[in-house]
Amino acid sequence: MRKTPLVKGSFYHIFNRGVNKGDVFFSEADYKRFLDAALHYKENNSKFSLRDKNSSPTISDPVSKKQGEAKVQVLAYCLMSNHFHFLVKQLTDSGITEYFRRLANGYSHYINIKYKRVGPLFQGRFKSVFVETDEQLIHLSRYIHLNPVVSHSVSDPMLYRWSSYRAYLVEGIDSLTDSVEQILGHFKSRKDYGQFVLDQVDYGNELEKIKHLALEN
Repeated sequence: MRKTPLVKGSFYHIFNRGVNKGDVFFSEADYKRFLDAALHYKENNSKFSLRDKNSSPTISDPVSKKQGEAKVQVLAYCLMSNHFHFLVKQLTDSGITEYFRRLANGYSHYINIKYKRVGPLFQGRFKSVFVETDEQLIHLSRYIHLNPVVSHSVSDPMLYRWSSYRAYLVEGIDSLTDSVEQILGHFKSRKDYGQFVLDQVDYGNELEKIKHLALEN
């Protein structure tokens, strides 16, 4: 049981990383598998399988078969090689817990079978941070979208395929993020949000350097 229960109607920053800080994504197919499953489990309790591609939603397909009440809204996400970040709103009691449990367990099972490995893939349960204000919500979305830049994976977050950043700048290209207006509503345009993110690239890089120095001490 969690010490602090996750509250219906509230926003949370959800994150987790690989066991022993190891990778959890090993190929492009793995990233896509995780995102397809993330879309599926939002409103489905059935097991996600790639065997039946016609009945399984894909991240690029805005139409999926719904089998239940949506558990969460996804405002932003980013998948990195050894961890992930999500910014979500809980829509049902225990929605976040159920959603990420199914997602992590299903994906771990897929990885273990695919790569003939055993044991846990993720480092325990996911971590959660309660989002208290709109300002915190907006800045968290920027932090999440800057992850690929501060880790030097790309120079521009628009070039990174495994985050929701492009969905903020181009409407209708990502069906997983169904609540971008919660954040875009604070900006005059999508372009203004993009500039808001890019304005902090240098600052984000400096924070990354400081973090590494702190970890080495």
